[in-house]
Amino acid sequence: MRVLGIDPSLRSTGFGIVEEDSGRLVPVAYGVIRPTAKLPLHLKLGEIKTELEELIRTYAPAEAAIENPFYAQNMKTALLLGQVRGAVLVAVAATGCGLAEYSALEIKKAVTGYGQADKEQVLTMVRALLGLDDDRIPLDASDALATAICHLNARLYQIKVDDKEPS
Repeated sequence: MRVLGIDPSLRSTGFGIVEEDSGRLVPVAYGVIRPTAKLPLHLKLGEIKTELEELIRTYAPAEAAIENPFYAQNMKTALLLGQVRGAVLVAVAATGCGLAEYSALEIKKAVTGYGQADKEQVLTMVRALLGLDDDRIPLDASDALATAICHLNARLYQIKVDDKEPS
């Protein structure tokens, strides 16, 4: 199963595509989407949406996963993040890809074993879990990879549980 993880942000939306192959987690692609800084908000959102749709068409993930924030520093930040999430959700819906949402605590716990881990700890564990030697992975991309790993673990667990249930 191939999963696209997304870490939404207006300045730098992280993406990470991870595939499960015979019990191994394999990194497929990762990076950040940085909309043109001088554009008005609606065009920045359009760039994020378009680039995500292209990623989904190119890499054909079975499902996508996104962090579901429950906290923001202030109201303006929360509104902007909500608008970015809206662009992400529309992009995923437009391609017909399934979507799951996880809290930051769930994602961090799935990857590090500790729900309060900082971004550097998440990056360290993502690199270890995926066997990545790249020491220049942007934090937004490592958060997106962590989101994909979290979803893959949850889906693979659910598949095992479903297989063991009596018919």
